[in-house]
Amino acid sequence: MKLLVIEDEKELRETIVASLQKQQYLVESAADYSSGLHKVISFDYDCILLDVMLPGGSGLDLLKEIKEMGKSDRVIIISAKNAIDDKLKGFELGADDYLTKPFHLAELNARVKSLIRRNTDKGQALLEIGNLVLDVENRVVRVEKLELTLNRKEFDILEYLCINKNRLVQRTALAEHVWGDYMDEADNFEFLYSQVKNLRKKMKDAQCTAEIRAVYGMGYRLELIDL
Repeated sequence: MKLLVIEDEKELRETIVASLQKQQYLVESAADYSSGLHKVISFDYDCILLDVMLPGGSGLDLLKEIKEMGKSDRVIIISAKNAIDDKLKGFELGADDYLTKPFHLAELNARVKSLIRRNTDKGQALLEIGNLVLDVENRVVRVEKLELTLNRKEFDILEYLCINKNRLVQRTALAEHVWGDYMDEADNFEFLYSQVKNLRKKMKDAQCTAEIRAVYGMGYRLELIDL
């Protein structure tokens, strides 16, 4: 799961990021309106933690931009303000939750987990193609009754391909999903190739009816094998 923290207070931002990373999330961050907007435009996130007061603009305006772009990213507003007007405006603009500073990290983690769970419960808890089934919540992959042993990156790659099954996924988009924007392009493309190669072998050995097909120079497509 990929998260974005948009918060201008450096110490708080770093604390939140560290706490969420301990929960095994891939976490990116931004410190102001413009960098937050750039990340939102460039990437998709399972959940965005969005401060209201940001250098260069309002978090509520950024939330409006997110919704106008048609993004499905879940958003939790975090703010020092506890005014009912801010809460109402946030929910009116499409926020999924609102958390007032100061807050306990345990509460923040619980809110994030609950929001992501509610999202996966709306049809994304299980991802299926052929006899391949991904249990997103428990990070379990099965082919028929056989459970595949995947490392974390292999699972992340397969999950993203399943979400985009039968569609070409550019290798840049796949690498960004797995490593975020902290990627070194050359090294990660080489590592991506290695991970996909191992993943394809595990699927083939398990007699999976879905296959990761390479599109030369472009990326990968997960689709059913032609029988």
